[in-house]
Amino acid sequence: MINRELIRIKIVQLTYAYYQNGNRNMDNAEKELLFSLSKAYDLYNYLLDLIVAVTRIARKHVEVATARSQREGTEPPSQKFAYNKFAIQLEENKMLNAFIEEQKQMWDDNTEFVRKLYTQIEQSETYAAYMADTDDSYEADREVWRKLYKQLIQENEELDTLLEERSLYWNDDKEVVDTFVLKTIKRFDPKNKAKQELLPEYKDEEDKDFARKLFRATILNADTYQHYMSETSRNWDFSRLAYMDVVIMQIAIAEMMTFPNIPISVTINEYVDLAKLYSTHKSGSYINGMLDSIARHLIETGKLMKTMDTPKPKKVAEEPKKAVEENKEAEEKDDKEEINQ
Repeated sequence: MINRELIRIKIVQLTYAYYQNGNRNMDNAEKELLFSLSKAYDLYNYLLDLIVAVTRIARKHVEVATARSQREGTEPPSQKFAYNKFAIQLEENKMLNAFIEEQKQMWDDNTEFVRKLYTQIEQSETYAAYMADTDDSYEADREVWRKLYKQLIQENEELDTLLEERSLYWNDDKEVVDTFVLKTIKRFDPKNKAKQELLPEYKDEEDKDFARKLFRATILNADTYQHYMSETSRNWDFSRLAYMDVVIMQIAIAEMMTFPNIPISVTINEYVDLAKLYSTHKSGSYINGMLDSIARHLIETGKLMKTMDTPKPKKVAEEPKKAVEENKEAEEKDDKEEINQ
């Protein structure tokens, strides 16, 4: 489940935090990185368990309504959603239950939120269409939960706040983790019953090694990588860069130099996107230019054994001082530059 996109995000956060903290211990920082990544996997399981928690609330509502209908001699309520086939399979899932037992991560402490979410589900058009449909197949049951998750869980500010209060590590994880929860829902097969496999914490050991190697290269070779930045940015004042931009470029250079099988264009695109997410509004464009120039310089000087497309006719590393100053001012003014650990 923990893919390279999430690993890069965590390394940006932890590298920035590493330089902000007074105690710069590499071993402790690496442990913090791996712990932070493991918390993302906890969130994945926790969000899957939210489906189970809502289903149990729905079941209680049906039981109460059924008892009332028997006393009053009225028509009993539909049990379709309360006994949704996909949700029951998830509830019985061995991997999810092992996680719950080990981590003690459950929704019992947040029953008010779960009830509120169930009410929102009941009031949704998706729920109404599902309950009115005569299709009682497993596929229909799985699909309604995929839709409900996208509509009411994926974009839910109250849930985001609740998760942030529960763990600071989850502050920036949910957007990525949501995609894996939806992928998991889609992969469920009734034939697998309780043995349906959830996504593993890491796809393979290679991704875990990627996290360790990239983080270590970023920190241990910082002076060298920052020298590459300064000697390539002769046309503008490197010292006036927003600090987050320096961190992001430092990690990008580490990736270029450490992993020969990752194309330069892939690395540049990944860190340009991260710059847009974590730094100032102008950062993406000039980080793109800077990394392009740095990569070409390293190839030309024999320091980087990779290839790139034909260079653009103009110097891409040039950036007006005014733009750099705007980025510096924005960083100082806006606390959003800081990344929660």
